[in-house]
Parts: sequence; C-alpha cells; structure tokens
Amino acid sequence: MRILASGSQRSSCGVAELVGCHALRDGCQSPTEPLECAFLGVDPNGRPLRGIRYLDGVRHVDATFRAGKGRGVRRTVLSAAMRDAAEEVGVRLVRDDIRNISQDEDSVRAGPFRARYLAAADGLHSPIRRDLGLARPDRGPRRWGIRRHIHVPPWTDCVEVHWSSGGEAYVTPVDDDCVGIAILSSKRGGFDAHFHEFPALRERVLGCQRGADRAAGPLRQRVASRAAGRVLLVGDAAGYTDALTGEGLGLAFGAAELLVQCVVADRPGDYDRQWRRMTRRYRALTAALLRAGACPPLRAGIVPAAHAWPNLFSSVVNLLAQ
Repeated sequence: MRILASGSQRSSCGVAELVGCHALRDGCQSPTEPLECAFLGVDPNGRPLRGIRYLDGVRHVDATFRAGKGRGVRRTVLSAAMRDAAEEVGVRLVRDDIRNISQDEDSVRAGPFRARYLAAADGLHSPIRRDLGLARPDRGPRRWGIRRHIHVPPWTDCVEVHWSSGGEAYVTPVDDDCVGIAILSSKRGGFDAHFHEFPALRERVLGCQRGADRAAGPLRQRVASRAAGRVLLVGDAAGYTDALTGEGLGLAFGAAELLVQCVVADRPGDYDRQWRRMTRRYRALTAALLRAGACPPLRAGIVPAAHAWPNLFSSVVNLLAQ
C-alpha cells in the first residue's frame, strides 16, 4: 500500500517546536513522548525532565511525572533522528511542493504523485487543510508564541512555567548547555517586549549567548474535520487549541497511530471520530485553563491554587501526560 505524507518545509516556527518536542517549548515534555520515540526506533539526545514546575515570582510548585521522566530535545535533533529512522526502513523522502490535490474512489493525486492516501502534516497553518475547505474561522481570543534558545547550562530538571499577568514563559532544558524559553501571550510582539514581564527569569539569563527567535500563531486553529475522502490531517494541521499544556507531539504521535490503523483497515471515515475521542481530555483541560487565564482574577490565582493543592496540581499534570 502506498501512502503519501506531506510535511511543511517552511522556515517559520511550528507549534511543536515552540514548547516541547512539541509546539512552543523546545523538547519532549511528557513522559509518554520518549516512549513513543523509542517505539519508532528513535532515541534523540536531550535532557531528562522530572516534571512540571509552576512559578509566579512569589511561590512555586512541582508536579513529578509518575510514569517516568520526559525528555527535552531540540527540534532539529529530533527531526534528524526521525528522518534517519524513516530512511533506514525504506521510506522515500522527496522535497517538492504539494499542489493540485485531486482524488477518486481509489487514490489521491498531488502534483506528480499518486497514492492510496495522503497524510497531511503540513503544520499549524496547513495549506492543504485550507485548500480542502476544512479550516474554520475562530472568533475567540488569539494567542501567539515566540521561542529563543539560550546557551546556558540548565538550572532545573523540570519544565518551568513562569506566569505573569500577560502571558507565560516556558523553560525547557534541551541540552547540557542550552535551554529553550518560549513565551505565549495574547499580545503580539518580539521576545524582548514580553520578556520584561518575567524579571527573575530575565535576570538569570542576562548576558548569555542566544539563538535566533522563532515565532508561531495564532495558535488556535479550528477544523471542520480531520478527513476529506482519502486525505487525512495529522499533527498541528489537524487543529490546535494551545501550546499551554505542551502536549503537541504526544497528540501527533497518537494521531499518527490512529491514522495508520484507519488506513490499514481502509476505513478513513473513522479517523475524525477517533481523533476527537483521543484528544477530548486535552482539549477540555486546555480550554478550561485558557478560560481561567483570560480572566485576570482567576489568572492571578492559578499558581497560588496549585501551591495550595499540590496533589490536585500533580493529578492534572499527570492526567494530561497519559
């Protein structure tokens, strides 16, 4: 069976790059993602992550991953490892534009390519999703993300989430001499324009060498369906809520497994329903946290509440990590 998979080659930052081996922190954040990488025969170099830490400048609280440590990995390192693994098992990789998609009862055509199915993994602002009429307008509050690599030895074995009145800063150790800092906010602007909201974090990395800034957004992407005939959307192209909980790659790996099962069974119509079921918990918890974060009094109470009820905070973190 021949399957055509389309991925984005554009240089703009993807959500998965911003926060994790995922969408706006820069490394695998949940303990499930290293397991899925291992299942694929991929073992990229990175930093072990014990859990999640919330901070607000006054207090902090930790939630340890119960299922095992996660891993912070640079996007380029993960991408290279996955590309090598694909080539080792005989996957043919071709760099070309996917245009003029058409399909019939038995196959899909995309430019010069023809296959039984097309898996569209072409990113947050998926051109294939748009061209197929699957994108839906979003009239809710918008959020953007911007990421910077700071060349400094990691000071933590957790993903740190620093909360301010206007956004969050996510710190992910990704190498022995590097951390990724991603800022999510409802306001557009450069990295430094937002970084002043996190004075303690800013002071810690002041004067350190840094890489180029990468941005993505708006983050929320509504999708009518993940399937249009024999074209199936996967990854950020399948729709996105927010990078706040850092589950981007975990969801992408899970959706890819569902996609394969539907393709093998020749039941592409089942894919959207199964995707919705798999992501229901993530979408509900992320949406609830976003609603709380959009209300200033509730936002100010998020870290104090997590600090006051650490067991509840830990349970929520590990619920998302399952």
